[in-house]
Amino acid sequence: MRRLTLGLILLATAAPSLAQETPQGARSGTPQRIRNVMLKPGEKCPEAQGDEIVVCGRIDPEEQYRIPKEFRDAPVVAGNQSWTNRAQTMMNANRAGLPNSCSPVGTGGQTGCNQQMIDQWFEWRRAQRAEAAKVP
Repeated sequence: MRRLTLGLILLATAAPSLAQETPQGARSGTPQRIRNVMLKPGEKCPEAQGDEIVVCGRIDPEEQYRIPKEFRDAPVVAGNQSWTNRAQTMMNANRAGLPNSCSPVGTGGQTGCNQQMIDQWFEWRRAQRAEAAKVP
């Protein structure tokens, strides 16, 4: 009895989905072709051929030879970085805890912080002297 009831429930729920008609706008077969075209100043949008849709956009004359904004300054994927950058990243990451590392953990971390501050001060003084030498 339960199997019969379960079978009737399944048929009742599946029947409406099978009886639905396809919308008039929907077609079976290949979808229509949509072509995106970016135009330079003075160019005309091309005509659509057959069943295609042509979408035209204009490029700013100052931007036409530049990399598109969405691709500029994109973050570099780790697999695309140079070996120099990878090695430097590994050295910096593994340096924590070593002497003269300016780390809160490990031996001699405080000496590294002190040395780092002294190096920054010397760089600052060197930059000040260079700026002072430029003034006539």
